[in-house]
Amino acid sequence: MNIASDPKSIPPSTLLSPEANQAAALAAATGVLTVDLDAIVANWRKLEKTSVPAECAGVVKADAYGCGAEQVARALANAGCKTFFVATLGEARVVRSAVPAATIYTLDGFFQNTGDTYAAIDCKPVIGDLNELAEWDVFCRRSGWSGGAAIHIDTGMNRLGLTVAEAQGIIPRINAGDHGITLVMSHLASAELLNNPANARQLTAFREIASLFSGVPASLSNSSGVFLGAQFQFDLMRPGAALYGINPTPESDNPMQPVVDLKARIVQIRNVERGETVGYGGTWTARRPTRIAIVSAGYADGYFRAASANDGTRGAEVVVAGKRCPIAGRVSMDLIAVDVTDLERNAVRRGHMATLIGEGITVDELAHHFGTIGYEVLTSLGKRYARIYKGGDAPAKEASAPVPAAADPAAPSN
Repeated sequence: MNIASDPKSIPPSTLLSPEANQAAALAAATGVLTVDLDAIVANWRKLEKTSVPAECAGVVKADAYGCGAEQVARALANAGCKTFFVATLGEARVVRSAVPAATIYTLDGFFQNTGDTYAAIDCKPVIGDLNELAEWDVFCRRSGWSGGAAIHIDTGMNRLGLTVAEAQGIIPRINAGDHGITLVMSHLASAELLNNPANARQLTAFREIASLFSGVPASLSNSSGVFLGAQFQFDLMRPGAALYGINPTPESDNPMQPVVDLKARIVQIRNVERGETVGYGGTWTARRPTRIAIVSAGYADGYFRAASANDGTRGAEVVVAGKRCPIAGRVSMDLIAVDVTDLERNAVRRGHMATLIGEGITVDELAHHFGTIGYEVLTSLGKRYARIYKGGDAPAKEASAPVPAAADPAAPSN
């Protein structure tokens, strides 16, 4: 698809940016979300280097944190990543199609009616309950499947996992051999807080129980856990958010490269007189003659209403024509109003793009304005954006329409 406009056919004053032309090529797109696969690979390699000699897996659940599980998994596999974690069987199916030879674990566990699907796509369940373990045993005996499973032990999260006492109870099975357990794992609850005593408590508990799983590889650390020290690394690391540029060490500078760039189209420029209000509720009042750019993104696209501005509170900012400009008024479902008064009059016009993430605006900064974390920002990015992949083994540099997620057979979410 040729998405570039012919400059000879367009007056110079109305030429749009490449991103605007890319968005315009798809009628349903309100903006452009660009995912840098090379940056994801660079982040994985940095984490891999930190974790040597432990293996570094890749967590690609929730559509690779909104970045595209198929594209991300393929790029990581080409870089040398051999093990992937997803949340559900539907996600596992997508990843399996992208990386046929990889090891895939599904975090949300096993149900007796899902056994055939696990076997069909050669995926390993992460078992965190004795009932699950019994159902998995029955399925393996009846079907003859020997694909293996992980055992999840709760060491302090109190979410999923066998208790330490329950895990101790299955040690005789491990010692008997032919147990089919390929990984023993737990999950850190406060790894992003370097000096939180919960980290040491969980480490001690996991080290003691994992040592009883003779010959079974162990895994404890998520993205932030990678940076807690070698004692947390065991045999396998499970970074997720850090791969996508979210800061795994929020008490210090972000060691990861930014991954996503988000631009949305400006659909109108309007003038507002001093004393007039902008947006729902009239909560923002112009203190001078003001130029407002209306941007085609809103909370339906994952740009949260919490980023709004009012007469007493400054909201988030976007970048227009290379300069930061503040939001004016409330973020609505489909639109954001931005104060562009301080820009040169010819610097911005209808059809230009405003940068919502990128050009110095990080996912973590936006999360601060949203009152949440970077994980929620990325996984909330809407489907109305055209998605572009660059680097990695991306087959095309063009915008692509979002693809509906595969149906999930039956598994609860975390």
